[in-house]
Amino acid sequence: MTELELQKYLLSKYPKENEECEWKEFKNLKNDFCGKEKDDVISYVSALSNMEGGHLVIGVIDKTLEIVGTDTYNYDVQKARLRLTAQCANLPSEGLLVEEFITDDTHKTVWIVHVPKHLKRRPVYAHSKAWQRMDDSLVELTDSRLAVILDERESTYDWSAVVIKDATIEDLDTKAIALAREGYKERYPQYAHDCETWSDKVFLDRACLTIDGKITRTTLLLVGKEEKAHKLNHMAQIVWKCFQDGQTFGDIYTIPFIRTTSELLNRIRNYRFKIYPKNSLIPAEVWKYDTESILEGLHNSIAHQMYESGSRIIVTEDKDKLTFQNDGYFFDGTYTQYITGEKTPRNYRNPALVKAMVNIKMIDTQGYGIHKMFVSQKERYLPMPDYDNSTATEVVLTLPGTVIDENYSLLLLENRNLSLTDAVLLDSVQKGKRISSEAVAMLRKRKLIEGRLPHIFIAKDIAQVTDQKIEYTKHKGLDDKKCEALLLESLKDHGSLTKPEIVRLLWDVLPDQLDDKQKNNKLDYLLKKLRMSGKVYAKRAKGISVWYLTENM
Repeated sequence: MTELELQKYLLSKYPKENEECEWKEFKNLKNDFCGKEKDDVISYVSALSNMEGGHLVIGVIDKTLEIVGTDTYNYDVQKARLRLTAQCANLPSEGLLVEEFITDDTHKTVWIVHVPKHLKRRPVYAHSKAWQRMDDSLVELTDSRLAVILDERESTYDWSAVVIKDATIEDLDTKAIALAREGYKERYPQYAHDCETWSDKVFLDRACLTIDGKITRTTLLLVGKEEKAHKLNHMAQIVWKCFQDGQTFGDIYTIPFIRTTSELLNRIRNYRFKIYPKNSLIPAEVWKYDTESILEGLHNSIAHQMYESGSRIIVTEDKDKLTFQNDGYFFDGTYTQYITGEKTPRNYRNPALVKAMVNIKMIDTQGYGIHKMFVSQKERYLPMPDYDNSTATEVVLTLPGTVIDENYSLLLLENRNLSLTDAVLLDSVQKGKRISSEAVAMLRKRKLIEGRLPHIFIAKDIAQVTDQKIEYTKHKGLDDKKCEALLLESLKDHGSLTKPEIVRLLWDVLPDQLDDKQKNNKLDYLLKKLRMSGKVYAKRAKGISVWYLTENM
Protein backbone atom coordinates (compact mmCIF):
# COMPACT_ATOMS: atom_id res chain seq x y z
CA MET A 1 0.00 0.00 0.00
CA THR A 2 1.07 3.61 -0.49
CA GLU A 3 2.14 5.90 2.35
CA LEU A 4 -1.23 7.69 2.28
CA GLU A 5 -3.11 4.38 2.32
CA LEU A 6 -1.04 3.15 5.23
CA GLN A 7 -1.68 6.34 7.18
CA LYS A 8 -5.44 6.01 6.59
CA TYR A 9 -5.28 2.37 7.68
CA LEU A 10 -3.41 3.23 10.87
CA LEU A 11 -5.80 6.05 11.71
CA SER A 12 -8.79 3.76 11.21
CA LYS A 13 -7.34 0.98 13.40
CA TYR A 14 -5.57 3.14 16.00
CA PRO A 15 -7.25 6.58 15.95
CA LYS A 16 -5.59 8.06 19.03
CA GLU A 17 -3.03 7.57 21.72
CA ASN A 18 -4.31 6.19 24.99
CA GLU A 19 -3.50 3.51 27.55
CA GLU A 20 -3.92 0.89 24.81
CA CYS A 21 -2.05 2.58 21.96
CA GLU A 22 1.25 4.40 21.58
CA TRP A 23 2.58 6.15 18.43
CA LYS A 24 6.37 6.53 18.48
CA GLU A 25 9.00 7.54 15.94
CA PHE A 26 11.95 5.38 17.05
CA LYS A 27 14.27 6.13 14.10
CA ASN A 28 16.82 3.34 14.66
CA LEU A 29 15.69 0.06 16.23
CA LYS A 30 19.31 -0.97 16.87
CA ASN A 31 19.47 1.84 19.43
CA ASP A 32 15.82 2.15 20.42
CA PHE A 33 15.04 -1.49 21.09
CA CYS A 34 17.19 -1.55 24.17
CA GLY A 35 18.11 2.05 24.77
CA LYS A 36 17.46 4.49 27.55
CA GLU A 37 15.03 3.31 30.21
CA LYS A 38 11.59 4.89 30.14
CA ASP A 39 12.23 6.00 26.56
CA ASP A 40 12.78 2.88 24.45
CA VAL A 41 10.69 0.13 22.87
CA ILE A 42 10.90 -2.38 25.70
CA SER A 43 9.85 0.25 28.27
CA TYR A 44 6.70 1.03 26.29
CA VAL A 45 5.97 -2.68 25.83
CA SER A 46 6.26 -3.13 29.60
CA ALA A 47 3.87 -0.22 30.19
CA LEU A 48 1.25 -1.50 27.75
CA SER A 49 1.42 -5.04 29.11
CA ASN A 50 1.07 -3.86 32.72
CA MET A 51 -2.32 -2.36 31.89
CA GLU A 52 -4.64 -4.28 29.54
CA GLY A 53 -2.19 -4.84 26.71
CA GLY A 54 -2.29 -2.78 23.52
CA HIS A 55 -0.42 -1.65 20.43
CA LEU A 56 2.85 0.20 19.85
CA VAL A 57 3.05 1.86 16.40
CA ILE A 58 6.70 2.45 15.45
CA GLY A 59 7.77 4.81 12.67
CA VAL A 60 5.12 7.50 13.23
CA ILE A 61 5.53 10.91 14.89
CA ASP A 62 3.14 10.90 17.82
CA LYS A 63 2.20 14.59 17.61
CA THR A 64 1.43 14.87 13.88
CA LEU A 65 0.93 11.15 13.06
CA GLU A 66 3.25 11.70 10.10
CA ILE A 67 4.79 8.48 8.78
CA VAL A 68 8.57 8.81 8.92
CA GLY A 69 9.45 5.12 8.92
CA THR A 70 12.07 3.36 11.00
CA ASP A 71 15.43 1.75 10.37
CA THR A 72 14.98 -1.90 11.35
CA TYR A 73 18.73 -2.43 11.19
CA ASN A 74 18.48 -6.03 9.98
CA TYR A 75 15.87 -6.88 12.57
CA ASP A 76 13.12 -9.09 11.24
CA VAL A 77 9.81 -9.46 13.05
CA GLN A 78 10.68 -12.89 14.45
CA LYS A 79 14.01 -11.67 15.85
CA ALA A 80 12.25 -8.63 17.33
CA ARG A 81 9.69 -10.84 19.02
CA LEU A 82 12.41 -13.00 20.55
CA ARG A 83 14.28 -9.87 21.65
CA LEU A 84 11.19 -8.54 23.42
CA THR A 85 10.56 -11.75 25.34
CA ALA A 86 14.24 -11.84 26.33
CA GLN A 87 14.42 -8.21 27.49
CA CYS A 88 10.94 -7.87 29.06
CA ALA A 89 10.78 -10.14 32.09
CA ASN A 90 7.41 -11.96 32.45
CA LEU A 91 6.15 -10.74 29.05
CA PRO A 92 3.77 -13.44 27.69
CA SER A 93 4.72 -14.87 24.29
CA GLU A 94 1.11 -15.77 23.56
CA GLY A 95 -0.51 -12.87 21.73
CA LEU A 96 2.78 -11.05 21.15
CA LEU A 97 2.87 -10.14 17.47
CA VAL A 98 5.00 -7.78 15.37
CA GLU A 99 3.51 -6.59 12.06
CA GLU A 100 5.63 -4.94 9.36
CA PHE A 101 4.38 -2.56 6.68
CA ILE A 102 6.57 -1.16 3.87
CA THR A 103 5.04 1.56 1.72
CA ASP A 104 5.12 0.88 -2.02
CA ASP A 105 5.83 4.47 -3.05
CA THR A 106 8.19 5.83 -0.39
CA HIS A 107 9.62 2.53 0.93
CA LYS A 108 9.12 3.55 4.56
CA THR A 109 8.93 0.82 7.17
CA VAL A 110 6.34 0.87 9.97
CA TRP A 111 6.09 -1.74 12.72
CA ILE A 112 3.10 -2.43 14.93
CA VAL A 113 3.89 -4.35 18.09
CA HIS A 114 0.76 -6.01 19.50
CA VAL A 115 1.36 -6.39 23.21
CA PRO A 116 -0.55 -8.95 25.31
CA LYS A 117 -1.79 -8.25 28.82
CA HIS A 118 0.48 -9.39 31.63
CA LEU A 119 -0.04 -12.79 33.20
CA LYS A 120 -1.94 -13.07 36.46
CA ARG A 121 0.04 -11.68 39.39
CA ARG A 122 3.14 -11.12 37.19
CA PRO A 123 4.04 -7.52 36.26
CA VAL A 124 6.25 -7.08 33.18
CA TYR A 125 9.70 -5.55 33.67
CA ALA A 126 12.07 -3.63 31.37
CA HIS A 127 15.45 -2.43 32.65
CA SER A 128 14.60 -4.28 35.89
CA LYS A 129 11.65 -1.94 36.46
CA ALA A 130 7.91 -2.32 35.85
CA TRP A 131 6.40 0.60 33.89
CA GLN A 132 3.01 2.13 33.27
CA ARG A 133 1.69 5.01 31.19
CA MET A 134 0.64 8.11 33.07
CA ASP A 135 -0.63 11.00 30.96
CA ASP A 136 1.90 11.34 28.10
CA SER A 137 4.90 9.76 29.79
CA LEU A 138 6.05 6.54 31.43
CA VAL A 139 6.53 6.13 35.16
CA GLU A 140 7.44 3.23 37.35
CA LEU A 141 4.46 1.11 38.28
CA THR A 142 2.54 2.79 41.09
CA ASP A 143 1.93 0.97 44.35
CA SER A 144 -1.80 0.88 43.69
CA ARG A 145 -1.45 -0.65 40.21
CA LEU A 146 1.14 -3.13 41.47
CA ALA A 147 -1.26 -4.18 44.23
CA VAL A 148 -4.02 -4.77 41.67
CA ILE A 149 -1.76 -7.00 39.57
CA LEU A 150 -0.43 -8.97 42.55
CA ASP A 151 -3.96 -9.54 43.87
CA GLU A 152 -5.27 -11.09 40.64
CA ARG A 153 -6.47 -14.66 40.77
CA GLU A 154 -5.55 -17.37 38.28
CA SER A 155 -8.36 -18.20 35.90
CA THR A 156 -9.11 -21.79 34.95
CA TYR A 157 -12.12 -20.89 32.83
CA ASP A 158 -12.65 -23.10 29.78
CA TRP A 159 -15.56 -22.00 27.59
CA SER A 160 -15.75 -25.39 25.92
CA ALA A 161 -16.05 -27.31 29.23
CA VAL A 162 -19.16 -25.49 30.48
CA VAL A 163 -22.04 -27.92 31.18
CA ILE A 164 -25.36 -27.13 29.45
CA LYS A 165 -27.83 -27.88 32.22
CA ASP A 166 -30.95 -28.40 30.10
CA ALA A 167 -29.23 -30.56 27.44
CA THR A 168 -29.71 -34.34 27.27
CA ILE A 169 -28.38 -37.18 25.14
CA GLU A 170 -31.53 -36.76 23.00
CA ASP A 171 -30.00 -33.49 21.76
CA LEU A 172 -27.17 -35.40 20.04
CA ASP A 173 -26.91 -36.52 16.42
CA THR A 174 -26.69 -40.32 16.07
CA LYS A 175 -24.78 -40.16 12.77
CA ALA A 176 -22.28 -37.75 14.31
CA ILE A 177 -21.77 -40.11 17.27
CA ALA A 178 -21.16 -42.98 14.82
CA LEU A 179 -18.49 -40.90 13.03
CA ALA A 180 -16.92 -40.06 16.39
CA ARG A 181 -16.74 -43.80 17.21
CA GLU A 182 -14.93 -44.51 13.96
CA GLY A 183 -12.44 -41.74 14.68
CA TYR A 184 -11.91 -43.04 18.22
CA LYS A 185 -11.19 -46.56 16.94
CA GLU A 186 -8.62 -45.17 14.49
CA ARG A 187 -6.98 -43.15 17.24
CA TYR A 188 -6.98 -46.04 19.71
CA PRO A 189 -6.98 -49.32 17.74
CA GLN A 190 -6.32 -51.26 20.95
CA TYR A 191 -9.85 -50.33 22.10
CA ALA A 192 -11.56 -50.84 18.73
CA HIS A 193 -13.27 -54.08 19.73
CA ASP A 194 -14.36 -52.79 23.16
CA CYS A 195 -15.65 -49.58 21.61
CA GLU A 196 -18.23 -51.54 19.62
CA THR A 197 -19.75 -52.84 22.86
CA TRP A 198 -19.99 -49.49 24.68
CA SER A 199 -23.29 -47.69 24.93
CA ASP A 200 -23.46 -44.13 23.59
CA LYS A 201 -23.29 -42.82 27.15
CA VAL A 202 -20.14 -44.82 27.95
CA PHE A 203 -18.49 -43.97 24.65
CA LEU A 204 -19.14 -40.23 24.99
CA ASP A 205 -17.49 -40.23 28.41
CA ARG A 206 -14.53 -42.35 27.26
CA ALA A 207 -13.95 -39.99 24.33
CA CYS A 208 -14.26 -36.94 26.66
CA LEU A 209 -17.16 -35.68 24.57
CA THR A 210 -19.11 -35.52 27.83
CA ILE A 211 -17.97 -35.01 31.41
CA ASP A 212 -19.39 -37.56 33.86
CA GLY A 213 -22.33 -38.05 31.54
CA LYS A 214 -23.08 -34.32 31.35
CA ILE A 215 -23.55 -32.53 28.04
CA THR A 216 -21.06 -29.69 27.56
CA ARG A 217 -20.53 -27.06 24.91
CA THR A 218 -17.89 -29.39 23.45
CA THR A 219 -20.50 -32.13 23.12
CA LEU A 220 -22.92 -29.95 21.17
CA LEU A 221 -20.22 -28.39 18.98
CA LEU A 222 -18.98 -31.76 17.78
CA VAL A 223 -21.97 -34.15 17.87
CA GLY A 224 -25.03 -32.02 18.71
CA LYS A 225 -28.14 -31.81 16.54
CA GLU A 226 -28.31 -28.76 14.29
CA GLU A 227 -31.63 -27.64 15.78
CA LYS A 228 -30.10 -27.66 19.28
CA ALA A 229 -27.38 -25.12 18.43
CA HIS A 230 -29.30 -22.38 20.29
CA LYS A 231 -28.44 -24.07 23.60
CA LEU A 232 -24.81 -22.99 23.06
CA ASN A 233 -25.73 -19.28 23.25
CA HIS A 234 -23.33 -18.94 20.33
CA MET A 235 -23.81 -18.91 16.55
CA ALA A 236 -21.43 -21.89 16.17
CA GLN A 237 -21.20 -21.39 12.43
CA ILE A 238 -18.68 -21.76 9.63
CA VAL A 239 -19.33 -19.39 6.73
CA TRP A 240 -18.12 -20.60 3.34
CA LYS A 241 -17.75 -17.99 0.60
CA CYS A 242 -16.73 -18.84 -2.95
CA PHE A 243 -15.61 -16.43 -5.68
CA GLN A 244 -15.76 -17.98 -9.15
CA ASP A 245 -16.16 -16.56 -12.66
CA GLY A 246 -17.14 -13.15 -11.34
CA GLN A 247 -19.85 -14.61 -9.10
CA THR A 248 -20.03 -14.90 -5.32
CA PHE A 249 -21.93 -17.66 -3.56
CA GLY A 250 -21.59 -19.78 -0.46
CA ASP A 251 -23.28 -21.48 2.46
CA ILE A 252 -23.39 -21.64 6.24
CA TYR A 253 -22.47 -24.78 8.19
CA THR A 254 -23.29 -25.35 11.82
CA ILE A 255 -23.17 -28.24 14.29
CA PRO A 256 -22.38 -31.10 14.46
CA PHE A 257 -18.94 -30.03 13.25
CA ILE A 258 -17.66 -33.61 12.92
CA ARG A 259 -20.16 -34.01 10.05
CA THR A 260 -20.46 -30.55 8.58
CA THR A 261 -16.73 -30.01 8.06
CA SER A 262 -16.74 -33.03 5.74
CA GLU A 263 -19.75 -31.57 3.92
CA LEU A 264 -17.93 -28.26 3.47
CA LEU A 265 -14.82 -30.12 2.25
CA ASN A 266 -16.87 -31.71 -0.52
CA ARG A 267 -18.07 -28.26 -1.71
CA ILE A 268 -14.55 -26.96 -2.28
CA ARG A 269 -13.43 -27.21 -5.91
CA ASN A 270 -10.48 -29.55 -6.02
CA TYR A 271 -8.91 -30.93 -9.16
CA ARG A 272 -5.63 -32.11 -10.65
CA PHE A 273 -3.45 -29.93 -12.84
CA LYS A 274 -0.12 -30.49 -14.58
CA ILE A 275 3.35 -29.08 -14.08
CA TYR A 276 5.83 -29.82 -16.88
CA PRO A 277 9.47 -30.38 -15.88
CA LYS A 278 12.19 -28.87 -18.01
CA ASN A 279 13.03 -30.91 -21.12
CA SER A 280 10.32 -33.48 -20.39
CA LEU A 281 7.02 -34.29 -22.00
CA ILE A 282 5.83 -36.21 -18.94
CA PRO A 283 4.05 -33.83 -16.53
CA ALA A 284 3.75 -34.02 -12.78
CA GLU A 285 0.06 -34.14 -11.84
CA VAL A 286 -0.84 -32.55 -8.52
CA TRP A 287 -4.05 -31.82 -6.63
CA LYS A 288 -5.00 -28.19 -6.24
CA TYR A 289 -5.48 -28.77 -2.51
CA ASP A 290 -4.46 -31.55 -0.17
CA THR A 291 -7.57 -32.97 1.56
CA GLU A 292 -5.80 -33.36 4.89
CA SER A 293 -4.61 -29.75 4.72
CA ILE A 294 -8.16 -28.49 4.16
CA LEU A 295 -9.43 -30.48 7.13
CA GLU A 296 -6.45 -29.34 9.19
CA GLY A 297 -7.39 -25.72 8.49
CA LEU A 298 -11.05 -26.32 9.30
CA HIS A 299 -10.48 -28.37 12.45
CA ASN A 300 -7.78 -26.03 13.79
CA SER A 301 -10.16 -23.09 13.34
CA ILE A 302 -12.78 -24.94 15.40
CA ALA A 303 -10.33 -26.06 18.09
CA HIS A 304 -8.65 -22.67 18.56
CA GLN A 305 -11.57 -20.30 18.00
CA MET A 306 -12.01 -17.70 20.74
CA TYR A 307 -15.70 -18.49 21.29
CA GLU A 308 -16.13 -15.80 23.92
CA SER A 309 -16.08 -13.22 21.11
CA GLY A 310 -19.25 -14.68 19.60
CA SER A 311 -17.77 -14.61 16.08
CA ARG A 312 -18.10 -17.11 13.24
CA ILE A 313 -15.35 -18.98 11.43
CA ILE A 314 -14.91 -17.77 7.83
CA VAL A 315 -13.65 -19.95 4.96
CA THR A 316 -13.08 -18.11 1.68
CA GLU A 317 -12.47 -19.96 -1.57
CA ASP A 318 -10.85 -17.85 -4.27
CA LYS A 319 -9.69 -18.94 -7.69
CA ASP A 320 -6.16 -19.58 -6.49
CA LYS A 321 -6.31 -19.99 -2.70
CA LEU A 322 -8.26 -20.99 0.41
CA THR A 323 -8.39 -18.72 3.45
CA PHE A 324 -9.41 -19.76 6.97
CA GLN A 325 -10.20 -17.08 9.57
CA ASN A 326 -10.97 -17.50 13.27
CA ASP A 327 -10.94 -15.18 16.27
CA GLY A 328 -7.97 -15.38 18.60
CA TYR A 329 -4.20 -15.58 18.25
CA PHE A 330 -1.52 -18.24 18.42
CA PHE A 331 -1.94 -19.45 21.97
CA ASP A 332 1.48 -21.00 22.39
CA GLY A 333 4.26 -19.59 20.22
CA THR A 334 4.13 -18.59 16.55
CA TYR A 335 3.35 -20.66 13.47
CA THR A 336 6.98 -20.53 12.29
CA GLN A 337 7.95 -22.56 15.36
CA TYR A 338 5.70 -25.41 14.19
CA ILE A 339 6.89 -25.63 10.56
CA THR A 340 9.61 -28.21 11.31
CA GLY A 341 7.32 -30.27 13.55
CA GLU A 342 9.72 -30.03 16.48
CA LYS A 343 7.66 -27.79 18.78
CA THR A 344 4.88 -29.30 20.88
CA PRO A 345 2.24 -26.93 22.29
CA ARG A 346 2.09 -26.82 26.08
CA ASN A 347 -1.48 -25.60 26.46
CA TYR A 348 -4.63 -24.73 24.52
CA ARG A 349 -7.36 -22.10 24.55
CA ASN A 350 -10.18 -24.68 24.71
CA PRO A 351 -8.71 -27.68 26.58
CA ALA A 352 -11.93 -29.73 26.79
CA LEU A 353 -12.72 -29.22 23.09
CA VAL A 354 -9.15 -30.01 22.03
CA LYS A 355 -9.04 -33.18 24.13
CA ALA A 356 -12.26 -34.49 22.58
CA MET A 357 -11.17 -33.61 19.03
CA VAL A 358 -7.90 -35.46 19.59
CA ASN A 359 -9.73 -38.54 20.86
CA ILE A 360 -11.99 -38.74 17.79
CA LYS A 361 -9.06 -38.07 15.43
CA MET A 362 -10.03 -34.60 14.22
CA ILE A 363 -6.71 -33.03 15.30
CA ASP A 364 -3.44 -34.01 16.97
CA THR A 365 -1.66 -32.33 19.86
CA GLN A 366 1.91 -33.11 18.87
CA GLY A 367 2.40 -29.94 16.82
CA TYR A 368 2.51 -31.81 13.50
CA GLY A 369 -0.52 -30.24 11.82
CA ILE A 370 1.20 -27.12 10.46
CA HIS A 371 4.30 -29.17 9.62
CA LYS A 372 2.23 -31.59 7.53
CA MET A 373 0.62 -28.72 5.58
CA PHE A 374 4.03 -27.31 4.65
CA VAL A 375 5.38 -30.74 3.68
CA SER A 376 2.29 -31.39 1.54
CA GLN A 377 2.73 -28.11 -0.36
CA LYS A 378 6.42 -28.86 -0.96
CA GLU A 379 5.67 -32.38 -2.21
CA ARG A 380 3.11 -30.97 -4.63
CA TYR A 381 5.55 -28.21 -5.77
CA LEU A 382 3.18 -25.44 -4.65
CA PRO A 383 3.76 -22.24 -2.64
CA MET A 384 3.89 -22.59 1.13
CA PRO A 385 0.94 -21.86 3.44
CA ASP A 386 1.20 -18.70 5.49
CA TYR A 387 -0.38 -16.81 8.34
CA ASP A 388 0.86 -13.41 7.14
CA ASN A 389 -2.56 -11.72 7.35
CA SER A 390 -3.08 -12.69 11.00
CA THR A 391 -3.49 -9.93 13.56
CA ALA A 392 -3.41 -9.69 17.34
CA THR A 393 -7.07 -10.75 17.45
CA GLU A 394 -7.49 -13.01 14.41
CA VAL A 395 -5.69 -16.02 12.95
CA VAL A 396 -5.72 -16.12 9.13
CA LEU A 397 -4.37 -19.17 7.29
CA THR A 398 -3.84 -18.87 3.52
CA LEU A 399 -3.47 -22.11 1.58
CA PRO A 400 -2.31 -21.51 -2.04
CA GLY A 401 -3.98 -23.74 -4.61
CA THR A 402 -2.01 -22.88 -7.72
CA VAL A 403 1.46 -22.04 -8.97
CA ILE A 404 2.36 -18.44 -8.15
CA ASP A 405 5.74 -18.55 -9.87
CA GLU A 406 6.22 -21.46 -12.26
CA ASN A 407 9.98 -21.23 -11.82
CA TYR A 408 9.70 -21.92 -8.10
CA SER A 409 7.56 -25.03 -8.71
CA LEU A 410 10.10 -26.24 -11.27
CA LEU A 411 12.83 -25.66 -8.72
CA LEU A 412 11.09 -28.03 -6.28
CA LEU A 413 10.35 -30.50 -9.04
CA GLU A 414 13.95 -30.62 -10.27
CA ASN A 415 15.45 -30.63 -6.76
CA ARG A 416 13.36 -33.08 -4.75
CA ASN A 417 16.02 -33.44 -2.05
CA LEU A 418 15.75 -29.76 -1.17
CA SER A 419 15.04 -29.48 2.58
CA LEU A 420 11.80 -28.05 3.92
CA THR A 421 13.73 -25.16 5.47
CA ASP A 422 15.31 -24.32 2.11
CA ALA A 423 11.93 -24.55 0.39
CA VAL A 424 10.34 -22.19 2.92
CA LEU A 425 13.15 -19.64 2.61
CA LEU A 426 13.20 -19.73 -1.20
CA ASP A 427 9.41 -19.51 -1.19
CA SER A 428 9.76 -16.27 0.78
CA VAL A 429 12.30 -14.98 -1.75
CA GLN A 430 9.97 -15.80 -4.63
CA LYS A 431 7.09 -13.98 -2.87
CA GLY A 432 9.22 -10.91 -2.20
CA LYS A 433 9.12 -11.38 1.56
CA ARG A 434 11.95 -10.37 3.84
CA ILE A 435 14.10 -13.06 5.37
CA SER A 436 16.69 -12.67 8.10
CA SER A 437 20.23 -11.57 7.35
CA GLU A 438 21.44 -14.93 8.70
CA ALA A 439 19.19 -16.79 6.24
CA VAL A 440 20.39 -14.57 3.40
CA ALA A 441 24.00 -15.33 4.29
CA MET A 442 23.31 -19.07 4.40
CA LEU A 443 21.49 -19.12 1.05
CA ARG A 444 24.14 -16.95 -0.58
CA LYS A 445 26.93 -19.21 0.72
CA ARG A 446 25.17 -22.15 -0.91
CA LYS A 447 24.79 -20.07 -4.09
CA LEU A 448 20.99 -20.26 -4.03
CA ILE A 449 20.41 -16.49 -4.10
CA GLU A 450 22.08 -13.29 -5.27
CA GLY A 451 21.59 -9.59 -4.63
CA ARG A 452 21.69 -7.47 -1.51
CA LEU A 453 19.05 -6.88 1.12
CA PRO A 454 16.26 -6.00 0.66
CA HIS A 455 16.54 -6.89 -3.06
CA ILE A 456 17.49 -10.55 -3.30
CA PHE A 457 16.62 -13.04 -6.01
CA ILE A 458 17.21 -16.58 -7.15
CA ALA A 459 20.83 -17.24 -8.07
CA LYS A 460 22.07 -17.78 -11.61
CA ASP A 461 22.86 -21.48 -11.16
CA ILE A 462 19.37 -22.18 -9.88
CA ALA A 463 17.91 -20.01 -12.58
CA GLN A 464 19.63 -22.15 -15.20
CA VAL A 465 18.30 -25.34 -13.64
CA THR A 466 14.75 -24.01 -13.52
CA ASP A 467 14.85 -22.12 -16.81
CA GLN A 468 14.63 -18.74 -15.05
CA LYS A 469 17.34 -17.12 -17.20
CA ILE A 470 15.11 -14.26 -18.33
CA GLU A 471 13.89 -13.57 -14.81
CA TYR A 472 17.46 -13.66 -13.53
CA THR A 473 18.67 -11.20 -16.19
CA LYS A 474 15.80 -8.88 -15.37
CA HIS A 475 16.79 -8.89 -11.71
CA LYS A 476 20.50 -8.51 -12.38
CA GLY A 477 20.21 -6.12 -15.33
CA LEU A 478 22.91 -5.31 -17.85
CA ASP A 479 26.36 -4.46 -16.57
CA ASP A 480 27.94 -1.03 -17.13
CA LYS A 481 29.86 -2.04 -20.27
CA LYS A 482 26.73 -3.42 -21.95
CA CYS A 483 24.72 -0.32 -21.01
CA GLU A 484 27.52 1.84 -22.43
CA ALA A 485 27.64 -0.19 -25.66
CA LEU A 486 23.86 -0.02 -26.06
CA LEU A 487 23.87 3.78 -25.64
CA LEU A 488 26.76 4.35 -28.05
CA GLU A 489 25.19 2.09 -30.67
CA SER A 490 21.90 3.95 -30.36
CA LEU A 491 23.65 7.34 -30.75
CA LYS A 492 25.38 5.99 -33.85
CA ASP A 493 22.04 4.91 -35.32
CA HIS A 494 20.07 8.07 -34.51
CA GLY A 495 22.69 10.83 -34.42
CA SER A 496 21.48 12.26 -31.13
CA LEU A 497 19.34 11.40 -28.10
CA THR A 498 17.71 13.60 -25.52
CA LYS A 499 18.09 12.80 -21.85
CA PRO A 500 14.46 11.51 -21.60
CA GLU A 501 15.12 9.27 -24.62
CA ILE A 502 18.25 7.87 -22.96
CA VAL A 503 16.21 7.17 -19.84
CA ARG A 504 13.61 5.27 -21.89
CA LEU A 505 16.38 3.35 -23.67
CA LEU A 506 18.22 2.13 -20.58
CA TRP A 507 15.69 2.25 -17.73
CA ASP A 508 14.27 -1.26 -18.17
CA VAL A 509 17.69 -2.91 -18.62
CA LEU A 510 19.02 -1.57 -15.32
CA PRO A 511 18.84 -3.99 -12.36
CA ASP A 512 15.32 -4.03 -10.92
CA GLN A 513 16.84 -4.28 -7.45
CA LEU A 514 17.63 -0.55 -7.80
CA ASP A 515 15.02 2.03 -6.83
CA ASP A 516 14.17 5.01 -9.06
CA LYS A 517 16.68 7.32 -7.39
CA GLN A 518 19.47 4.76 -7.72
CA LYS A 519 18.66 4.20 -11.41
CA ASN A 520 18.77 7.96 -12.11
CA ASN A 521 22.10 8.24 -10.30
CA LYS A 522 23.49 5.32 -12.33
CA LEU A 523 22.47 6.94 -15.64
CA ASP A 524 23.95 10.30 -14.62
CA TYR A 525 27.23 8.57 -13.70
CA LEU A 526 27.29 6.71 -17.04
CA LEU A 527 26.84 9.92 -19.06
CA LYS A 528 29.45 11.74 -16.98
CA LYS A 529 31.90 8.88 -17.48
CA LEU A 530 31.38 8.83 -21.26
CA ARG A 531 31.70 12.62 -21.50
CA MET A 532 34.93 12.72 -19.49
CA SER A 533 36.39 9.99 -21.68
CA GLY A 534 35.62 12.09 -24.76
CA LYS A 535 33.15 9.64 -26.30
CA VAL A 536 30.06 11.87 -26.09
CA TYR A 537 29.15 15.50 -25.54
CA ALA A 538 25.95 17.37 -24.74
CA LYS A 539 24.19 20.56 -25.90
CA ARG A 540 21.22 22.34 -24.39
CA ALA A 541 18.16 22.81 -26.59
CA LYS A 542 14.90 24.20 -25.25
CA GLY A 543 15.97 23.37 -21.71
CA ILE A 544 16.74 19.72 -22.50
CA SER A 545 20.17 18.07 -22.77
CA VAL A 546 20.80 16.53 -26.19
CA TRP A 547 23.65 14.03 -26.43
CA TYR A 548 25.90 13.33 -29.45
CA LEU A 549 28.81 11.11 -30.38
CA THR A 550 32.14 12.93 -30.69
CA GLU A 551 33.49 13.12 -34.24
CA ASN A 552 36.42 10.83 -33.59
CA MET A 553 33.99 8.10 -32.61
